[in-house]
Amino acid sequence: MRPPSLDARGFVHLSAPEQVHVPARALFPGRRDLLLLVVDPARLTDEVRIEPGVPAAPDGALFPHLYGPLPTSSVVAVVPYRPPVAPVLPAPDDVPGRTLSFYASLPVRRAVGVGDVPGGVAVLDPDVAHSRDNNRLVLTSPVDADAIEAAADEVAGNAGWPSRTASLLWPGADDVAAELGRRGWEVEELLLMARRPASLPGAARAEVVPQSEVHELWDRSWRRDLAGLGPRLDAVVAQLVGREELNDRVLAVSDVVVREDGRVVAAAQLRVDGATAAVESVMTDPAARGRGHGDAVLAKALALAVDAGCDLVVLEADAQDWPRHWYARRGFAPVGTTWSLHRPA
Repeated sequence: MRPPSLDARGFVHLSAPEQVHVPARALFPGRRDLLLLVVDPARLTDEVRIEPGVPAAPDGALFPHLYGPLPTSSVVAVVPYRPPVAPVLPAPDDVPGRTLSFYASLPVRRAVGVGDVPGGVAVLDPDVAHSRDNNRLVLTSPVDADAIEAAADEVAGNAGWPSRTASLLWPGADDVAAELGRRGWEVEELLLMARRPASLPGAARAEVVPQSEVHELWDRSWRRDLAGLGPRLDAVVAQLVGREELNDRVLAVSDVVVREDGRVVAAAQLRVDGATAAVESVMTDPAARGRGHGDAVLAKALALAVDAGCDLVVLEADAQDWPRHWYARRGFAPVGTTWSLHRPA
């Protein structure tokens, strides 16, 4: 990674966590759409000097300057910076913190619109209005059930959401999730799981393909899951398939497949964000199950994470469904819990 300052001044500007407001205010006054790259100094391969800022800070504060490119694998988290809310920056060895940071950051970074609500933000994308993942409250600080319902009703009314959706991403949100369940919300407990990248058998059976080659498999899967939608089915499925390209704009995405007779019958997606990778959308066509295709696409995804220099691979699994056991047998261990809540309009 070569920021312009490396060529212009010979170094990359960095800041200690308590200093980030100084360059943010000086260079981007009033902006709330900035991102903080959380860098592990131990992974930097070039010299770091502690020097006066350029331009110098009014109080004479010194800043770290990296005299070389910033390795992508040194970035352990990417955190939205929305002052005056203080950012939470996970340490390089904080696996639960890095995992939670990934799932809190991605919705904000790919959103068309972001608005403040108690406990976090609302993310919006009217182009894929039927995608709950792209239109929801992303709550990272404790807030009660009344505040969540009020925020969801207000945002949904203003944005025209077809339903109310919220993600509770702070530790200990169980009681609030249970209370919303008693009020009629559909509640899904999600297990955050993680492992170190490593080689697993079977990767050679899978291949990386352009995302368009996975569309037919995704289309078939969504049509099975949403068969009861009636005349809305085509429009909803088109949005759910098309939304996936939004991730490509903010992450390095690889789509991995296994074919039978030339047809894609199994797929997975790897999303690389600096030193963290996430496994998503692992699926096998029902007619092709039991042949090890899931193992093959997962193995290929893990191999890609190794090649990218990642030190952590994460995923979300339904805490009440069988895939969590399948992932556990393949080295993924639980590191936390979040909650996804939905209430029809």
